[in-house]
Amino acid sequence: MEESDRLLDEFLNHLTVEKGLSKNTIEAYSRDIIKYFTFLEKADILPLKADSNHIVSFLSELKKNGISARSYTRNLVALRMFYKFLLKKGSISAMPTANIDMPKLAKRLPQSLSIEEVERLVEAPEAKKTLGLRDKAMLETLYATGMRVSELVSVKLNDLNLQTGYIVTYGKGSKERIVPIGETAIAYITGYINSARPVLLKGRSSEHLFITARGKRLTRQTFWVIIKKYALLAGIPSNKAKPHTIRHSFATHLLERGADLRSIQTMLGHADISTTQIYTHVRAERLKSIHKKSHPRG
Repeated sequence: MEESDRLLDEFLNHLTVEKGLSKNTIEAYSRDIIKYFTFLEKADILPLKADSNHIVSFLSELKKNGISARSYTRNLVALRMFYKFLLKKGSISAMPTANIDMPKLAKRLPQSLSIEEVERLVEAPEAKKTLGLRDKAMLETLYATGMRVSELVSVKLNDLNLQTGYIVTYGKGSKERIVPIGETAIAYITGYINSARPVLLKGRSSEHLFITARGKRLTRQTFWVIIKKYALLAGIPSNKAKPHTIRHSFATHLLERGADLRSIQTMLGHADISTTQIYTHVRAERLKSIHKKSHPRG
């Protein structure tokens, strides 16, 4: 359907340009809307003519097909954003999703590593080797800053200020934030830049800090492979061998040592403090676990 294709293109452009959403989020919403359009096409209904009954029927079909609660919620969020976009541009006069309630999801507490596990992980690379030093610098930087892996692999040399101990990173929606690095990470980044990076470049040039053996920018997928490799060497369970686990560890360890939530929120780049508050639950669960193991009547 030409109209459906046009609406989808306009909506995705809106998410990219005006909302500044990440590529992965946009791709997920795109799949959800295409699925919805396919449902409407079978019923011979145009998206601009669909009402709340059509949306409820679509969501019911998703449930029947065994969709998870989180995927169901994401589909509804995508539809809300889509129709809000259409309402704003004057293509529809009312929101067909207005009276459809968003299901309440139980919050999943993020996994984090213990300090001892982090130490084993960052010590796993052989820093005397070229790639080992690069990997060591990356792991130290990730734990020192709490950056997302997409932010880490996007860091450019110009984003670093090693003298003042800060790094500029760009989070969701290309929002800039300045994060302190810490002395340990600075030492390994400096060593990597001075010795390992020139060897990897072999006379080539790159604006990115962390590069491959071919002198290219490192990808998120490559870093996933790297972290799994060192997690295995460090004896860390495979379900915790994720870049985001280090980000959660960064926040959890800061909170356990007295950092305030607002500061952690700023360093993580969370738009809303409620997102950061999940780490207070992590801390509470950890304290409960310690109490259970250690108290005579736990």
